[in-house]
Amino acid sequence: MSFFPSALDRLVEKFASLPGIGMKSAQRLAFHMLSLSDDAANDFAAAIVEAKKKVHYCRICQNLTDEDECLICRSPHREKGVVCVVADPKDVAAIERAREYNGRYHVLHGVISPLNHIGPDDIKIKELVERVADGGIDEIIMATNPDTEGETTAKYISRLLKPFGVKVTRLAYGIPMGASLEFADDATLMRAIEGRQEI
Repeated sequence: MSFFPSALDRLVEKFASLPGIGMKSAQRLAFHMLSLSDDAANDFAAAIVEAKKKVHYCRICQNLTDEDECLICRSPHREKGVVCVVADPKDVAAIERAREYNGRYHVLHGVISPLNHIGPDDIKIKELVERVADGGIDEIIMATNPDTEGETTAKYISRLLKPFGVKVTRLAYGIPMGASLEFADDATLMRAIEGRQEI
């Protein structure tokens, strides 16, 4: 039995349906929303509605944008011949924070995951192949996560792109900076040794 009005219960349920939000966090968020002024609550609701209406996929890279092309694809300063393939838009933000990469992106919006019934046709692989087929791309950098689904997706895309003669690389990964070797697992150590570089 709930101690809250049904409208508050519904708000808590909506917050709890968001990824990474448990019931206690959902209740805190719902109570916070109720403490807002009417103007602040309306602004919050309007921001959600506006984002839902205006934000869509970039026609080139499939990243999120509110125009035909995203800022990165429109930039004349970005290297056009290098495309970094990521699973989600938040991965673009993570790579951009490092301020080292100056190419473009392709967002898959997921990875191949047979256990979750996600196949190649369920993500934006066809759009990537079309971009490569159109020419002008010299290198594809696979930046999917180093887990089973990410590796499967990277290998699948690599095989698809082989006939086009484009160079396909994988992000190096291994021992993180500041970490101790004694605490690294076998798979991480193996990847670090495989990805070693000359200094």
